Amino acid sequence: MTLLIILACVFGAVALMVVLGERFGKPMSGEQQAKFSKITWILVFLILLAAIVKQML
Repeated sequence: MTLLIILACVFGAVALMVVLGERFGKPMSGEQQAKFSKITWILVFLILLAAIVKQML
């Protein structure tokens, strides 16, 4: 029962983010998308590297 409550809360939060994002969000320019894309790749690499180091220790 607890799992169903948690899943309902997660679903509600995601639905709220989608609705608010569609209503108040503004489109990003190509320049901003390129900048965030570079940052995302670096962050993903760092997170993977940290996970590997954590597993080794």
